[in-house]
Amino acid sequence: MPGSHFKTFREAVQASALIVSTLFIVECADLVLQYARHTILAGFGIVTRTVPGLVGIAFSPLLHASSAHMLDNALPLFVLLILLFWDRHYYPAVTLASIWFFSGLGTWLIGRGSDGGRSIVHIGASSIIFGLVTYLIIAGFLMKSWRSAIVALLVLIGFGGIFYAVMPHAGPISWEGHLSGALAGIWAAKRNHE
Repeated sequence: MPGSHFKTFREAVQASALIVSTLFIVECADLVLQYARHTILAGFGIVTRTVPGLVGIAFSPLLHASSAHMLDNALPLFVLLILLFWDRHYYPAVTLASIWFFSGLGTWLIGRGSDGGRSIVHIGASSIIFGLVTYLIIAGFLMKSWRSAIVALLVLIGFGGIFYAVMPHAGPISWEGHLSGALAGIWAAKRNHE
């Protein structure tokens, strides 16, 4: 439909699949490098408050600690990206780019540099997931449309339980990335819809 504010469901699925397939490609490349050269790509993640660590803002959502970690992120990311790309009122490209950049920058600024003497490199698509969840919930109420309100309610029901993971805790999971992603999503929703 020319001039429509909505993409077809098929277009939204294709856009989402393209982005999520990048996670699989990067994970396969990482496995090959681990096997062939005993090298891992995690070094391209976010190393907090260091100049070399800034490159992680671009690459960290594509990198994962293991195939299981990547698979844990792939399905929620796929579903949330479909919801984002299905409605042009969400400004999907700008919104995704904003969440990607600001969640990474926030993690770079507030993230732990070490845990128990071990250096930490922040990686994973969960910062984007948290950003999309908060974006779709907040935008749903700011946009004042039935469709966006229903999407917000479904996202809250389906993904609302993840919010406990933004609380500070020890261990390998980057709560800082989750928090930064959630804040980036809120900021993007307010910027786009207020």
